[in-house]
Amino acid sequence: PSVSSPFFPDLSWASYMTYSPTVIVMIGLPARGKTYMAKKLTRYLNWIGVPTKVFNLGVYRREAVKAYKSYDFFRHDNKEAMEIRKNCALVALQDVKGYLNEEGGQIAVFDATNTTRERRELILNFAKDNAYKLFFVESICDDPDVIATNILDVKVSSPDYPERDRESVMEDFLKRIECYKVTYQPLDPDRHDKNLSFIQVINVGRRFLVNRVQDYIQSKIVYYLMNIHVQSHSIYLCRHGESHHNVEGQIGGDAELSERGKWFAAALKEFVEEHHLSDLKVWTSQLRRTIQTAEELGVPYEQWKILNEIDAGVCEEMTYKTIEEKFPEEFAMRDQDKYHYRYPGGESYQDLVQRLEPVIMELERQGNVLVICHQAVMRCLLAYFLDKSADDLPYLKCPLHTVLKLTPVAYGCKVDMFDLKVEAVNTHRDRPLVNVPPAVLRRNSFTPLSSQDQIKRPRLYSVGNPSQAIVSQAPTLPSMQFSEASEGAELLENWAVIHLRYKMEQVNVIFNSENLSIISYCSTHAIICCIRCRRC
Repeated sequence: PSVSSPFFPDLSWASYMTYSPTVIVMIGLPARGKTYMAKKLTRYLNWIGVPTKVFNLGVYRREAVKAYKSYDFFRHDNKEAMEIRKNCALVALQDVKGYLNEEGGQIAVFDATNTTRERRELILNFAKDNAYKLFFVESICDDPDVIATNILDVKVSSPDYPERDRESVMEDFLKRIECYKVTYQPLDPDRHDKNLSFIQVINVGRRFLVNRVQDYIQSKIVYYLMNIHVQSHSIYLCRHGESHHNVEGQIGGDAELSERGKWFAAALKEFVEEHHLSDLKVWTSQLRRTIQTAEELGVPYEQWKILNEIDAGVCEEMTYKTIEEKFPEEFAMRDQDKYHYRYPGGESYQDLVQRLEPVIMELERQGNVLVICHQAVMRCLLAYFLDKSADDLPYLKCPLHTVLKLTPVAYGCKVDMFDLKVEAVNTHRDRPLVNVPPAVLRRNSFTPLSSQDQIKRPRLYSVGNPSQAIVSQAPTLPSMQFSEASEGAELLENWAVIHLRYKMEQVNVIFNSENLSIISYCSTHAIICCIRCRRC
């Protein structure tokens, strides 16, 4: 795309387009937790539905230089190595461009040290040339204990140090850090970098400095980074004990525990006591089956309404067999796209993820927590911690009477499963074996069936009329009312119509050179939107 507006050549499209792709640029000396933050941030953004990918420069460097010898490679006076590192950065940035322009990505995380203004200027020019927004994340840490822990936890097992003992790894890596310190130029919020958008994370979250946040997604990034911490802790997830509705095969509702469910509550109390979880916080939903499970523990607990089970709408307290008989079309549509499907009058898994976002934020900032919840809720929480896709999320197995212990580790999450040996019904439904092409719209409903596109569409037909899955020809543009003074024909001379294909959908774009408005008409979705809007 062109760098500048055809009417204001000095302005980048990204400066006034809401949905311009964003590049998150990590900054900081080695062993400051940049990759840890980059991977967690990517996992979070993908979980909330923003396509995001990490581009780690270390991977590109190892491809270019197969064998790492010593810290000498990172000396600022090693001209040959400096050229290799610069070329690796250029290759990585081209991959960033391919991801954002051709693969449907919305955010790319450029994970490298980026410690010099020269390197950051290269990235700024790259973003300007491609109309991307930039957001810098700088990790500053001078705590020797934190640095040593990072080196021992992560760098000892790095591909750079195969079969090296811990002492030699520590010695070499500390010298590598010293090489970077020679040329390190931190962000300057008062003078040189005052116009950049960034957050400085100081000493793993003890302090923050935020500068010029541009949009909603950048504010989400800041909010998330201000909630994560690196202290050791574990999160325990389990479902409530078996309920009467579970026994009957009914979904939703507010049933009480069955006899076996009460046995599980007692077994859960023994589990907590055996593991000496004295500082444990306990969270439940506001439904009786989770509260009754927690009551048996004999400890204080908190009730969260947002931990309630997914709302099945008109299908509440029905069995799957009843739903299939009464609403065969709804039943089939849910099997076709379980993540995006929304129960009539209820919720989808996508809705549930949005509802649970505050829970994730609190779990990230807490110590040890036991969450007693429900099947769909537990799936959403697991998908976040295990980095599962939206397609896999609704089919994660979360059996009754089982406790999962999640322990965050360097770049992921360790999972331990504890079966408390109390028999229960199996409420899991496997993924359908046959994939039937999904219908585009739900008949007789104002809510269209959601699609992989994450954006709710206006309906293409009136209620009661046959649905139209595909618009074969682009409709004509809506009639435009001109003022009498415009003299129609003269005004039209100032309009240029450009036809382009963006994500395989035909869009007619109009530039009004008089008032500089930018309008586009999407023939597939029958909506007016902005050319850089990610809807189409």
